Amino acid sequence: MYKLLGLIVITILGQSVQANEAIGTLEKPNIIIFYVDDLGWQDTQLNDIDEPSPWETPNMLALANRGMNFSQAYSPAPTCAPSRGGLLSGQHPAKTNFTHVSGAGIPSPMNKDARGIPPYYNDHLSTDTLTLAKALKANGYKTGHVGKWHLGHYASNSPTTYGFDFTFGGRGAHRNSKNRAKIFDDETYPLSKEKYPPFSDKNPQGIPYPLDLVTENALGFVKDNKDEPFFLYLAHWMVHVPIITKNRALLEHYTDKLGIPFPQTPDPITTTGQTNPYYGAMVTTVDWSLGRLISLLEATDDPRNPGKKLIDTTYIFFSSDNGGAETKTTEIITDNYPLDKGKKHTEEGGVRVPMVVAGPTVKSNVLYDGMVNQLDYFPTILELTGSTIDKQHKSKLSGLDLSPVLQGNSDIVVDENGEPRKNLFWHFPHYGDDSMRGAIREGDFKLYKYYTENRYSLYRLYKDGERFDLEEANDLAADPQYADVVKTLSTNLEQLLNENNAIYPYLNPDNKNNSAARVLVPKVSSNRFDKAKRQAQISLVAGKSAVKEAYLLAEIAKPKDGKKRGKLFITYKKLPVTIEPEKNTITAYVPAEHNAYVFVLIDENNYLVTSDKYKSL
Repeated sequence: MYKLLGLIVITILGQSVQANEAIGTLEKPNIIIFYVDDLGWQDTQLNDIDEPSPWETPNMLALANRGMNFSQAYSPAPTCAPSRGGLLSGQHPAKTNFTHVSGAGIPSPMNKDARGIPPYYNDHLSTDTLTLAKALKANGYKTGHVGKWHLGHYASNSPTTYGFDFTFGGRGAHRNSKNRAKIFDDETYPLSKEKYPPFSDKNPQGIPYPLDLVTENALGFVKDNKDEPFFLYLAHWMVHVPIITKNRALLEHYTDKLGIPFPQTPDPITTTGQTNPYYGAMVTTVDWSLGRLISLLEATDDPRNPGKKLIDTTYIFFSSDNGGAETKTTEIITDNYPLDKGKKHTEEGGVRVPMVVAGPTVKSNVLYDGMVNQLDYFPTILELTGSTIDKQHKSKLSGLDLSPVLQGNSDIVVDENGEPRKNLFWHFPHYGDDSMRGAIREGDFKLYKYYTENRYSLYRLYKDGERFDLEEANDLAADPQYADVVKTLSTNLEQLLNENNAIYPYLNPDNKNNSAARVLVPKVSSNRFDKAKRQAQISLVAGKSAVKEAYLLAEIAKPKDGKKRGKLFITYKKLPVTIEPEKNTITAYVPAEHNAYVFVLIDENNYLVTSDKYKSL
């Protein structure tokens, strides 16, 4: 379905975008979320604040002219899956315990000598969650997902499980290649200079684009569902690794622009800054896809609103799931400077993202500098579409309604009580010790809590409305002048983490500095499994530190491709246990569908140890 051929060239949106005027009440306007993977804040022409980005993104610029560009927009997390889960659920990743990419595993340190051990976290968003797709579907919308999903490993947890009527998960033009310097798609679309403007002055004849089934299926969904209100979640695989393009002409365009030879081998690009032509080609391909979608909306009548085109009745939310991934092994992909670090980090380079919103009632050609988050999409879209959900689910939403700002009725984002937004926060207890952090952005400042060290750092990003230290180069936490700021922000961060049930890392007894703790941590002396009762019990060695928390992880083995035969992936379901200190035993029930299990123990000093894996056959 929707696997069509058509005319594909770079499309630049209309140059004379007028301010949106009152258009009357639209019943059930359409919604499109155009979500890019790993696109950094400095990877487009939207937020150039130092050296201009070499990557050409005319359609993103034109969308910003049509709507509102947010210079201080943030993703819910510094990695893919939790940001997607946050966007679609409207709930902070800490609240859903869906905080990273591949969860439901046995907690283990990043390396043997790491100080911290990440906690167990969910590997998918619960299917009981009210997603934006479910909410809009219940309010009369046709719902479609195209592109990347990455919201759970289970084969049953497909987009249709989360409220989407249609789904297409193919990679489109982001297919891998054995030799990215030699293998390109031969199948391209014909050019039509009469219909579309040229790509750039350097390329006056235009550039043909290879078939991209992600874009084509998105266009097909719009065409097939324009008779009803629709919600399209278009989630591109690009610009995630592998860093590759199927478009030889576009790669040549960027090697010429950068003044470098056309690659003859697939060797990594190791020049610094924004000098990777493959990456530039990917960014511009995403921009081209956006242009294709906008052109369809501009050219298509809205059957539900006579006299209007779909562009007049559709809200478009454009953003990225996290900051740019700067490197992959030895390859340099991009540079998020002046922001610090990138993907996988809670620094600005990892969570600040490009964001544009346009639509029927959105003020045009506006640059908004206030803090916003993709968690705001859910309540905003409910308001823009006149959709309702029950109070129980509404109370779980973590974001705020942006519609008053979008429509020019307010200069600030406020909560339901009319109070201005105070802060945004992040919870990322993963990777190495330095990355295991909580973070809060409040006013001009950003504060980090280092979980395994129980200390804080503080940076002043802005002063008097002007850029001050976006590089986060000067830690102010120890400066007495900022003691009150540290106290206020740390108190607020602790409260937010507590309110959202954040689960923190534990300490690693194998760390080289923990030899004393290693002797004292709990140790299993024996294991017993009662097949009739499905009861597992371990006994602990006497004289060790007390167990303050424990749980059982029951093994789940499922085919990776969802078929009966195929490579298995292993995950674990977290189950409760009974701790009996007086007997030095811990007992748990193991459901019949689980053939193996592991006990996880956390002692009174916050050290985590795991038992061996035991069979329950």
